[in-house]
Amino acid sequence: MDYDHARYLRRNHPAWRLLTADSAPLIVGFLHHAFIGPNVRALGEQELAAQLEDYLFHLRESEGEDAFPRAALDYLNDWAGDDRGWLRRYYPTDSDEPHYDLMPATEKAIQWVVGLEERVQFVGAESRLRTVFDLLHELVQGAETDPQARIDELKRQRAEVDAQIERIQAGELEQMNPTRLRERFLQATGTARALLADFRQVEQNFRELDRAVRERIATWSGGRGELLEEVFGEQDVIAESDQGRSFRAFWDFLMSPARQEELTELLERALSLEPVAELEPDPRVRRIHYDWLEAGETTQRTVARLSQQLRRYLDDQAWLENRRIMDLIRDIEQHAVALRESPPSGDVMALDEPSPTVELPMERPLFTPPVKPDIRDQVLVEGDEDIDPEALFEQVYVDRERLRGHIRRALNRHSPVSLAAVIREHPLEQGLAELVTYLALASEDPDSVIEDSQTDHVEWIDADDVIRRAAVPRVLFSRGA
Repeated sequence: MDYDHARYLRRNHPAWRLLTADSAPLIVGFLHHAFIGPNVRALGEQELAAQLEDYLFHLRESEGEDAFPRAALDYLNDWAGDDRGWLRRYYPTDSDEPHYDLMPATEKAIQWVVGLEERVQFVGAESRLRTVFDLLHELVQGAETDPQARIDELKRQRAEVDAQIERIQAGELEQMNPTRLRERFLQATGTARALLADFRQVEQNFRELDRAVRERIATWSGGRGELLEEVFGEQDVIAESDQGRSFRAFWDFLMSPARQEELTELLERALSLEPVAELEPDPRVRRIHYDWLEAGETTQRTVARLSQQLRRYLDDQAWLENRRIMDLIRDIEQHAVALRESPPSGDVMALDEPSPTVELPMERPLFTPPVKPDIRDQVLVEGDEDIDPEALFEQVYVDRERLRGHIRRALNRHSPVSLAAVIREHPLEQGLAELVTYLALASEDPDSVIEDSQTDHVEWIDADDVIRRAAVPRVLFSRGA
């Protein structure tokens, strides 16, 4: 890491460019809020733009209306541009809406910023020193080739365990003090969160392999066997590398039902300890292993797409290599050209129709009875009554998007949030019609819960300045998983 290399990284590495950008606080804060905090792997453009609009709205309230004047989509397109490289913009196979995901360099930069103050108040030196000793012991013992040396080490460990059992039986139960408990917990949660960032890097490596395979297929002019040999050889290099083997071992370990149950029980017991509860840990730590499963599944889908690309290549190339079919087609073409100049007498081939006629069942029209017009001799008389047109302008229209915005802004502060709390913050302006629209939004949202066993009371002021009250089932809005 000399001067020239550091200067090159400062100019070209996306993480360094992100940290030196003028809008770095906005980018780091929002991307952590949208992706890393809730552990979301990808978001659709509309949902991400709506979240960014809400985020910018709160910032403009505190920083001024002139702060961040661009639209949310403009920021997203800028962050996903080739000259930035902070977001990945792509189209999933089952959707025509663009989706966004963090790039590994972006997550590294955000995690570095998070780590600036993560351990200011508490530095776990003792636990990390023990981890170093344990890893070195495991390294030395795992590389030991002398059977007797291994047996001696196991006997020593057994003697220590037997001595510890005797002390416990004698009433000497040694427990960790609160400081060591908190220290171990912080180290465990830090390592657990770092695993989530590793998944994006592994997925990016397989995605680069997938892109290289697509480019090689598009420009390949040799035989199919040579291409497959080269592609599979490169894939084996990735799979058999240290990173590939480590990821496969991690995935096999995590997919074990017994390990999942054990990890769930250990997390529950650790979070129930009083010294750990005093740290007020993130509630998402309780389900961190499910976040691992979701991130690992995304990586596995990337590998599956690579296999699908290879299979599509085989399907497209199979007909070209079937020499028998091509010879038959060429022979038919030659005979057709010869017959065109000197056609034989009589019918050469009889065809019922030049092309098949396809009639699908659903394309046939249903039976419609004939309509007989009823014509009556009636003279229309011009009316002269004066009717008040005010009734046409007294129609009530409730803006559903405005109500959704109220719910999103309430969820930005805390989740879940009740309908009564939303109405207290944003009083009803259109009375009962607006309340019914809130209930309709709750019934359409799969993340909302309507508890019929509990009741909330809401009130509003109608057009005649009369206070109206209503008792409704308790409605709880919450963010998606």
